[in-house]
Amino acid sequence: MTVTDAASATRIVHRPEDGRRIAYEVLGPTHGFPVFLLHGTPGSRLGPRPRGIVLHRLGIQLITYDRPGYGESERVQGRDVAHAAQDVRAIADELDLDRFSVVGRSGGGPHALACAADGNLRDRLIRVAVLVSLAPAGAPGWYEGMNGDNHKQFGNAVTDPAELESEIRRRASGIDVDPDFLLGLLTDQMTTADQRVVSDAALRRQLRLSYRDAIKNGPYGWIDDVLALRRDWKVDLGAITTPVRVWHGGQDTFAPATHSRYLADMIGKTAELDVRPGAAHFDAMPELPRTLRWLAARSALATR
Repeated sequence: MTVTDAASATRIVHRPEDGRRIAYEVLGPTHGFPVFLLHGTPGSRLGPRPRGIVLHRLGIQLITYDRPGYGESERVQGRDVAHAAQDVRAIADELDLDRFSVVGRSGGGPHALACAADGNLRDRLIRVAVLVSLAPAGAPGWYEGMNGDNHKQFGNAVTDPAELESEIRRRASGIDVDPDFLLGLLTDQMTTADQRVVSDAALRRQLRLSYRDAIKNGPYGWIDDVLALRRDWKVDLGAITTPVRVWHGGQDTFAPATHSRYLADMIGKTAELDVRPGAAHFDAMPELPRTLRWLAARSALATR
């Protein structure tokens, strides 16, 4: 059952299996090609995402949702990355979507790949894209080229989960007081390329809105995301048969480009790797419209 929040575009689906609440939004033309956008870490269904006029021009119906514990979605403590396929499937069933594509950005990238690998979902996928994604924890050189803050937080996910949770709670409290708090921390870790992208006022507004909404009911989605990304994903990358576009900025220090190279190697012949020289992590935002065009390519529909 879907319930729409009259005060916003937010819809709620209660999974028939367990009644768990998932919050999602649908934007763009009603008859546009459906694409799920999986947000970063931390993040929410609110963005960043293209404006409505861009979605109409591309002919995209964009579906965004809060992963468990973020925003309005109910927490699933101890979830793994593979769990994301269950929620995407529940929303797709609710919307009667037979075929669609999925894109994940940053921390959403592994969750998009979980959809591609899921045996109950992969036959419904036209294409999948991941932008500036992390690789599984077992990938060689996982920390090489990663900035100090991410290195520390992901390291604590393995060696000191209590310290990780304490730090994320501190950051969530900071966002609650000042929506610019996290952006300030991240800016200190950014390359010049990232600082250029994030200097855009409209993008900063979207990031502030998304971060604030992500932690409105606590920091649990953020905590669970980081832990899931550093545990076994329970995702078989070699089982992916859907065409996958793997995009990365060559100067990324939040999730170095070696992560995407590893992903493309593990996925194999259906993966298309694009490492963009001079680009970094937040360049995934302006890259998204081009990726959406690829995801909805009519030639892809004709061959699937």
